[in-house]
Order: sequence, then C-alpha cells, then structure tokens
Amino acid sequence: MLRALAEEPRTMIFYESPYRLVKTLDQFIEHFGPERECSVAREISKIHEEHRRGTLAEVSAWYKEHEPKGEIVIVVAGAPPEKKRRKAEAEE
Repeated sequence: MLRALAEEPRTMIFYESPYRLVKTLDQFIEHFGPERECSVAREISKIHEEHRRGTLAEVSAWYKEHEPKGEIVIVVAGAPPEKKRRKAEAEE
C-alpha cells in the first residue's frame, strides 16, 4: 500500500498508535524517501498538544529519542512534481 502512495501528489493524513509511530515513520522513509516533509501531532485540542515538523528522517530521529505518547496524527507531504514527471517519463 505504501508503495502506491509514494507517487500520491496530495497531502496524506494517517492516524497511528504511539507504540507503532517510529516503525511507521521508518516505513514512510523507506517508501517516500527521508527528505519528504511531514508533521506529527499528538493530543490535538488537549492540554499536552504537541507538534513536530521536518523531514521524515528528522522527525523519526526525534521520536527515537523521545517516547511518543497519546493520540498521534501524521501528516505527510505529497510527492514533489518532479517525482511525478519522472514516473510519467519512465512509463513512456
């Protein structure tokens, strides 16, 4: 499924367990690339709300050092236009 989403041009939103967050971010790095922009939000609209933004590699590294807690939302940027163009050229 992630392989199919690698070329998705629209922003993607995922809900994840704090226990699987680091593994999921590492899978995103594998399929979307380490430089894809993302944001991880936890405890949205609650007193301990927190947001981390950066590349998938940066955010994954941060959560490897800081145990995630609470309800997690991951927002991942869509594929950059040049990636879509390269895919179209490869299919020709």
